[in-house]
Amino acid sequence: MKTPVCAVLDIGKTNKKVFLFDENYRIVLEKSGQFPETTDEDGDPCENVDLLTDWVIQSLQEVLSLEEYDVKAINFSTYGASFVHVGEDGKPVAPLYNYLKPYPEALKKQFYDTYGGEQEFSRKTASPILGSLNSGMIIYRLKHENPALFETIMYSLHLPQYVSSLISGQFASDITSIGCHTNLWDFDTNAYHAWVSQEQIGDKLAPIQSADVVSTHVLNEQERIVGVGLHDSSSALIPYLVSFLEPFVLISTGTWCISLNPYNHTPLTAEELQYDCLCYMQYNGKPVKASRLFAGYEHEQQTKRLAAHFDKDLDFYKKVAFDAAIIHQLKTEKKTEGIDFESLSKPPMTEGLFGKRDLSAFESYEQAYHQLILDIVGQQIISTELVLRGSTVKRIFVDGGFSKNPIYMNLLAGAFPDLEVFAASVAQATSLGAALSIHRHWNPKTLPPDLIDLRFYNGHLFLDGLAS
Repeated sequence: MKTPVCAVLDIGKTNKKVFLFDENYRIVLEKSGQFPETTDEDGDPCENVDLLTDWVIQSLQEVLSLEEYDVKAINFSTYGASFVHVGEDGKPVAPLYNYLKPYPEALKKQFYDTYGGEQEFSRKTASPILGSLNSGMIIYRLKHENPALFETIMYSLHLPQYVSSLISGQFASDITSIGCHTNLWDFDTNAYHAWVSQEQIGDKLAPIQSADVVSTHVLNEQERIVGVGLHDSSSALIPYLVSFLEPFVLISTGTWCISLNPYNHTPLTAEELQYDCLCYMQYNGKPVKASRLFAGYEHEQQTKRLAAHFDKDLDFYKKVAFDAAIIHQLKTEKKTEGIDFESLSKPPMTEGLFGKRDLSAFESYEQAYHQLILDIVGQQIISTELVLRGSTVKRIFVDGGFSKNPIYMNLLAGAFPDLEVFAASVAQATSLGAALSIHRHWNPKTLPPDLIDLRFYNGHLFLDGLAS
């Protein structure tokens, strides 16, 4: 008897993975791959779209050929802010430009001057000014800098929908990608921004499909359900939305720490945009107010600095236990001499405080590491409070790397003593979300109640410990 499964192709910037989920959403198979980047016509690094295409087709063929599994459905989750531009045959006609590619200042100025100015445009589209990370700006650039190439484009597909098209042969746009800091969506009118039609961009965007819509295709002589794919940040939220009814904020931690509040529908303010707030879009089309902090990157850089200074292994921080006495000592001593706070307090909060600190002022690695987490959580509080305003959230869930950090978790719980703060553990939330989004189409079972493991951190207990 074959095991019925949903296959999810989960494509990150570094790791490309395939997961098979059974009807209880347990992972029964995982495969991963990596391949080198290439460069675009300007010599800037970018994803090798040919290698990616080959990997998708080959990986799916492998899992469809497995005797022990019956692949009922296939869906996709990928990193966002990236378009694949395809011609009439569905094949790429341009590089998969990197969202970190430098954007020409003159062209950026031309765009915002034409369409209402930076502040108002950013507010309407819930898109901080991020250059190539605003994926709509890539199409605008192609039109103005390379009109001949622009003319060859039939559709500019966000990466999840391009990957889906390789299997389904169908072209779609999905709101979870369109609604994520692309400069394309007007949140006031709940439609494409006027510039899209004025620049004749709209014809290059495939019809919008809901993320829970599927199509049926015969693959390896069997009918299979194929989803349109989701943007990874929106996909990672789905396991929480289906598991919890009370309002919550999810802090998804990795290189970026993103605070996501699906229950805050207040319009973005100019201040929030300055502090790198934006809106994601849920798979059901509802906006999610979000704020971002570059805290995982900061942690990675500063732990390298600590390891070098104290002559420890790079991952020594994993052995550092939470110590309330050290926190109390650091809060009392306030080792902040010579730090220019004015330069650090200006938005957006891309620069951390700890990099300004003199490591020789600390007695030990453990003491210095507690200070690093104190500094990171100090910024995390500001970032998370931006999305907490105007909503009735009762819980904060933290997933990803910092959820396993007892110092971070205790400090966060202490900062929000009137909210329930949980470290959450869900296996491959992004991929799981993609499978859950099409649950009703492939899975006859009810959703299991144990998708997410939780560990509670008591903020009042932490504060009592500091006081004693």
